[in-house]
Amino acid sequence: MRSRLLLLAALFLALAGWGGAAWAAQDAEASKVCVKCHDSEDLPDMSRSAHAAVGDPRTPGCVTCHGPSLAHVTKPPGAKEQPKPDIVFGRNTATPPDQRNGACLGCHQKDARRMLWGGSPHESADLACSTCHRVHANQDKVLARVTEQEVCLGCHKEQRTQLARPSHHPLPEGKMGCSDCHNPHGSAGPKLARRDSINDTCYTCHAEKRGPFVHSHQPVSEDCSTCHNPHGSTVAAMLKSRPPMLCQECHTPHVAGGVGAVGGQRGVFTLAPGQLAPAVTATTNGKNVVNLWQGRSCLNCHTQVHGSNNPSTANPSPGFLTR
Repeated sequence: MRSRLLLLAALFLALAGWGGAAWAAQDAEASKVCVKCHDSEDLPDMSRSAHAAVGDPRTPGCVTCHGPSLAHVTKPPGAKEQPKPDIVFGRNTATPPDQRNGACLGCHQKDARRMLWGGSPHESADLACSTCHRVHANQDKVLARVTEQEVCLGCHKEQRTQLARPSHHPLPEGKMGCSDCHNPHGSAGPKLARRDSINDTCYTCHAEKRGPFVHSHQPVSEDCSTCHNPHGSTVAAMLKSRPPMLCQECHTPHVAGGVGAVGGQRGVFTLAPGQLAPAVTATTNGKNVVNLWQGRSCLNCHTQVHGSNNPSTANPSPGFLTR
């Protein structure tokens, strides 16, 4: 008992203001009391994790995360059960998320990737670090690209469904991870994007779409997700809908040579009621709303939808993003 009290006294000295390696050394010394009860049979193996690097003076001890826990170490007289530690991690715990996160951020808040944690969507939803991370384990799933999506998709059900669609980023194949595009600890951009905007995040891989172009396509310059669903789609190239329907969400359909109907097109339609002659004649060059936008795709002609550097001034107009 006397040795335990000495260890706890040393811990209080550390909490009173000692820092750096001295603080960590005191924590490690005080934590020796914990392993007398919580041995390898009680806790999973974490001998190869960063939290068990014995030679590193920054390595935390049990009390670094769980607090001094005086009542837990020395069961109070008359207590029927052993009191819980000061800070308990897990799903069914009475310790508030901000207190649990404070134990982690005491060491990890200096990392620039976590500087925007305060006020982020995950922090605002009262998620704790231990909701996603596993400390008492050699392998933390969220730290490996192949397995981190198992953790993320446990909550993000809609994205799980989208990733199962035919056209998707190669996350199910293990070639990408959620953190390649998102920073779960906070971001200055929307949707926890790693960059300050959706486009800048996409450009980290799709640099050829960055530009600047002589003739730009405004929706492309503003937000890639205007046309694409980055998590998956039933349409090729992860488009939200098929052309020309996608294009016509902004653009009105073509009408060539004043032809707005298809009645009387030879071999396709008969004359419409009340129509005396075919609407498609030599003066329309065979163009009509069917072969311009309905039977084909806008992309057959407008191939440079992300932007064009065509130096021509006319025929065809470079502003039409034809090449």
